[in-house]
Amino acid sequence: MEDQKNNPLHGVTLQMILFHLVDYYGWDVMGQYVKIKCFTNEPSITSSLKFLRKNPWAREKVEQLYLKSLKALARKNEIENERN
Repeated sequence: MEDQKNNPLHGVTLQMILFHLVDYYGWDVMGQYVKIKCFTNEPSITSSLKFLRKNPWAREKVEQLYLKSLKALARKNEIENERN
């Protein structure tokens, strides 16, 4: 089995990713980054999970957006730590 310690998605469920993204960006911004109806037309975690599980191309885009948000949070934390 491949070592997963450097994989930021290891152990993170799709549901966890969606909750994070909704909290971090909100549905409107998510719909701008990933143009899928489950983010723009009556969005919900349930409908998004159903769609993303059936469409690997969309899931990949959502995972990339998640990774982007983690990098942005890390940068923000670094800046705040440098100021203190």
